[in-house]
Amino acid sequence: MRLLIIGTLDGQIGAASQIAMARGAKVRQAEDVPAGLEVLRTQGADLVMIDVKRDIKGLIDSLEAERIVVPVVACGIASDASAAVRAIKAGAKEYIPLPPDAELIAAVIAAVTQESHNIVFKDPRMAQTLKLAGQVANSDASILITGESGTGKELIARFIHNKSRRSDKRFVAVNCAAIPENLLESELFGHEKGAFTGAVARRIGKFEEANGGTLLLDEISEMDIRLQSKLLRVLQEKEIDRVGGTQPVKVDVRILATSNRQMEDEIRKGTFREDLYYRLNVVTLALPALRERPLDIAILADHFAKRYTEANGLPGRPISAEARQMLTRHVWRGNVRELENCMHRAVLLASGAEIGPEAIMLSGGQVGTNPDPVVAQAANAAASVMGGARGNLVGKTVAEVERDLIIDTLSHCLGNRTHAATILGISIRTLRNKLKQYGDEGIDVPPAGGEGERAAL
Repeated sequence: MRLLIIGTLDGQIGAASQIAMARGAKVRQAEDVPAGLEVLRTQGADLVMIDVKRDIKGLIDSLEAERIVVPVVACGIASDASAAVRAIKAGAKEYIPLPPDAELIAAVIAAVTQESHNIVFKDPRMAQTLKLAGQVANSDASILITGESGTGKELIARFIHNKSRRSDKRFVAVNCAAIPENLLESELFGHEKGAFTGAVARRIGKFEEANGGTLLLDEISEMDIRLQSKLLRVLQEKEIDRVGGTQPVKVDVRILATSNRQMEDEIRKGTFREDLYYRLNVVTLALPALRERPLDIAILADHFAKRYTEANGLPGRPISAEARQMLTRHVWRGNVRELENCMHRAVLLASGAEIGPEAIMLSGGQVGTNPDPVVAQAANAAASVMGGARGNLVGKTVAEVERDLIIDTLSHCLGNRTHAATILGISIRTLRNKLKQYGDEGIDVPPAGGEGERAAL
């Protein structure tokens, strides 16, 4: 980890540096904010520790203006509570009292740098994918990683980097979909001072930052086709041109790229260059969707439950058999990311000795070929009220059945939300959220009716 210290830390810079280096950090020091910004522009850092007496707000504002993303921690004497408050209000993530405490600095460094990159799996489909990733990891070949959103494409990219001969160098990731088109070129290739409005100084780009290591171009199919041409030249010539620069800069970077789209379709539509595709696509790793690796659902659920139980300081609870059944039946259109969010919620909502079905909130009502037991229970209750008509459900998705069930029940209750929620076995809040969703989708929703309903809404 690269640590930048700005200021003297009230004379404690030596002690803080020694503690950080003992924890594996590479430390650089800058006297003031302008000097610190120059280090960040030209060399980068993973964490900034700044003397509370320096201009923290000026630093934060400059980082935002120049789109430099790095956590900032303020340091000052322990008795200066007002300085700590000002630092946090200015945008510092944490405040470390001085003189420095070894365990506290270690905890901050761990909190900033610790990421869970372990790949948890049991299913043979995932085992096969990881085996192929391991086989190609030690080469310098470009690799295209495809798969639906939430399948863990960046996790696989980090796995490849960690297994490669470049593992002791930097892994740098750029989300091509998250950066505006007019800024992505500068983000990738850097720029010279005055190259455009706001370019107050030279800044290296992600290619130079990753020199010697690995650069991940996340969601590369979102990149503008004009910029694709420049990227192709970089891959061919192994050199980049900073925006506004006059001299090319040699770089040695291994490229990994991800996409959640069908690249062949993008080529046919003219939104992605075929020659760039073949340059990137030396090896393709296609990640299976979570629904295609069903043996991983339970083991991942246990993994996330344990992680968020510990993170929130809650007592450990096993997942009940009924809850596991709900999880394994769900379609998981959001894949592992959706499952992780689901288990985070479940840990917070669980109140008994186990994580039961009442704590499992599944999105969209999508539960594969078998209906969610909660939806099924509500369907049975509503059907009994409405005469038990069920024959018209064949051929509909579970989401459509759920929608029709809610609206029909509401109509049966003459628009009374409270009565409908009771029949459906859901909370009034859940019902209102569903109705708002349907209204936003242009579906006619019965108006509120019944005693007290209009006032409640």
